[in-house]
Amino acid sequence: MRALHYVSARTVAPVELEQTAPVGGEVQIRVAYTGLCGTDLHIFHGDMDARVTHPLVFGHEMSGVVEALGDGVDDWVSGDRVTVMPLAWDGTCPACRAGNEHICQNLDFIGIDSPGSLQELWNVPASAVVRLPDELSLRDAALVEPVAVAVHDVRRSELAVGDKAVVIGGGPIGVLIASVARHFGAEVVVIEPDAGRRGSIADLGFATIDPRAVDQVEWVERWTSGAGADVVFEVSGAAAAVKGMTALAKVRGTIVVVAIHSQPREIDLQRVFWRELRLLGARVYQRQDFETAVDLLAGGSIPTDAVITGIVDLENTGEAFEQLEGGQALKLLVAVGGER
Repeated sequence: MRALHYVSARTVAPVELEQTAPVGGEVQIRVAYTGLCGTDLHIFHGDMDARVTHPLVFGHEMSGVVEALGDGVDDWVSGDRVTVMPLAWDGTCPACRAGNEHICQNLDFIGIDSPGSLQELWNVPASAVVRLPDELSLRDAALVEPVAVAVHDVRRSELAVGDKAVVIGGGPIGVLIASVARHFGAEVVVIEPDAGRRGSIADLGFATIDPRAVDQVEWVERWTSGAGADVVFEVSGAAAAVKGMTALAKVRGTIVVVAIHSQPREIDLQRVFWRELRLLGARVYQRQDFETAVDLLAGGSIPTDAVITGIVDLENTGEAFEQLEGGQALKLLVAVGGER
């Protein structure tokens, strides 16, 4: 079967792998589409070489159809349309015992720590499989995982109807957070320095701020009648954004750190103290976030046509990463099954 290997920094290669049957408790999925995300880009750059195996079949944002079942799997049949929540936890660590399995202290993130979805046939634990409704296309269903990230971020913030939310960073996750927050009743502004992205975000009906041309603190103060934002989502990963995010939040406002920061950042803790701000991390998602994401996509609440900016063949995945590096695309999908 066809697959894609991460070989080394900036080197991926199509390969032919031997097909293996699912073992007990597994579901074999014929993968239709796999989305490429920022974590995949980190793998491509070699930034995660200390963590991943070589070679690695990676990828975790996907959609497909059940192909075969391992022994003991009774909840699925061949032909079921599915996606995968790519988390496998041990169930025994302190985090799991406290009910936080999604951030297990020994978490296997499937597609990073173990083989992923950039292969035609993918064997995964049955517990990770999530059903898709018939009205949701397999193309759009490849967005379930990143939408679940956004749902979890918004749910962690405890955002309420009528709240004013600031999203710092207009990449794919930033756009999805803005879309989910709007769906749940918030007014949203997105801070994004790239003019092309700002234009696309404005076309979706969101207010935008160019931080290089506008004083974002003054803008938010005018927008909120001097109060500050109820919720701030830091999605950019930029040091300057982290330093300035506390100035955007209201008294007892909430800041959710979504971006992955590879090194320590300077934070204005005086502002955290002075305004009694709440600073939260949001890492992955839980099952309810996946189920909500499926519902939002099936109901048309997510602007999939704007988020998915291209589909490439498996053999062209390397070129797709180069497009993502250049900021030429939001979300690129790999047509693993060959259907465009």
